[in-house]
Formats: sequence, structure tokens, C-alpha cells
Amino acid sequence: MAKGGRSRNDDRSDSMNPNNPAYDASVENRADQLNPDHEAYEASREAEDDEEED
Repeated sequence: MAKGGRSRNDDRSDSMNPNNPAYDASVENRADQLNPDHEAYEASREAEDDEEED
């Protein structure tokens, strides 16, 4: 279990609950990663490019 008594499942539950502020952050992050004009778009694809080269 993670420090502070919270597991990864707790964090996921927060990000999937529309009544939790973490939900808004999760939705915004996903939108940034799908927007080719945002810097997060390129960063989210770097890991995929590395895996394809192997």
C-alpha cells in the first residue's frame, strides 16, 4: 500500500468520480494529451515511440 494509507485504486476512484476535484484534473490532462497544439501531446507520445524502436 502507498504511503499515507492510500492505494493506487483509491487514486483511480478519485479520478473517476465526477464529484471529486481530481476528476477535473484527470479530464484536463487527457484533453491536453490529445491536443496536438499542447506540449503534453508530444510528451505523451515519447514513451510510445521508444517502445516501437525496440
